[in-house]
Amino acid sequence: MASQKPSPETTLQLRRIFTAPREKVFKAWTDQEALKQWWGPEGYATPSAEVDLRVGGKYRLGMRKLPDGEIFYLSGAYREVRPPERLVYTWRWEAQPELGETLVTVEFREVGDSTEVVLTHEFFPNQKVRDDHNKGWNSCLDRLAKAL
Repeated sequence: MASQKPSPETTLQLRRIFTAPREKVFKAWTDQEALKQWWGPEGYATPSAEVDLRVGGKYRLGMRKLPDGEIFYLSGAYREVRPPERLVYTWRWEAQPELGETLVTVEFREVGDSTEVVLTHEFFPNQKVRDDHNKGWNSCLDRLAKAL
């Protein structure tokens, strides 16, 4: 990934405003118990969340398709942690190494009493994988809005 340059075909950017203070939105994104409440697209549960919130620290999220699918894992490492402003972390589907490692940047911006989240997910292997993640991220963000 280090030698790659992001391109529009392999980059996803989403913006969403949440009616919650920035600190609360940041915590929802970084607290193990909070992540279990909203992470994953509609129809999935996250029974497992491990977070070592520091530069170089790792995270691992276990998701399961409801009602009784097998757990599959997403993991990576934090490259930047600036509470409550910004997170940068790598992203890899453990069961799909062929998709490679991608990079997620999440910015938390104050907008009055609300928070704008700007999510940039880069270095997808192709446009189809990017588009699949677009659907997943939008569903995750819908669930986060409900959880907040």
